Amino acid sequence: MEVKLWNDKRERELLESYADLYAIIKATEKLERAYVRDLVSAADYEAECLKLISQFNSLSSSLAGAVTVPRFVQAYRLDCPAALNRLLQSGVPATVELRAASASSAPAATAASGAAIAHCVQTFITAMDAVKLNMLANDQVRPLLQDVATSMARLGPLLPPDFEGKVKVNEWLGKLHKMGAADELTEQQARQLNFDLDSAYSAFLAALPAAGL
Repeated sequence: MEVKLWNDKRERELLESYADLYAIIKATEKLERAYVRDLVSAADYEAECLKLISQFNSLSSSLAGAVTVPRFVQAYRLDCPAALNRLLQSGVPATVELRAASASSAPAATAASGAAIAHCVQTFITAMDAVKLNMLANDQVRPLLQDVATSMARLGPLLPPDFEGKVKVNEWLGKLHKMGAADELTEQQARQLNFDLDSAYSAFLAALPAAGL
């Protein structure tokens, strides 16, 4: 007798999302353990961890009305403490946390705490995720870019006024300010914004070792 796992397309998509969430949590746990055991380079760990965090944020947002992550973990008996800490508590790779701690203790970064640097990373990730999910209306994009700009401003002397990321984000805020709330970015504008955010984020991460290591 054939057993049906779903009754309609909506239930099928929900189960597929559950499977994706399960895979992301398990993959993050394995990645964290591999990093601790020095089985993966810091660069490879950071790139993969950022991808998993981005996927997790996107998926958990879409599942917000269906299940919470703690309930999901309990229901499926997932024993993944390192993954849950990285995905739910920290929100940034361990390598970024280490650079943030080093940068915040450096003389040039006395006004910047590790928590402020980690928050800045999270605002970048959130903004980039939103663009990739086609959240392109002005009233969706502008608040996220404003959060990025504000978080960078709070880092004080760690990032100079002419820092590439600040300039790019402020340019986009200027463009969005001239648009109506419901106006949407074109496909070409969205691609450019995604590119600019990615470039600004890379420059931001590169600035951390220079300031603190």
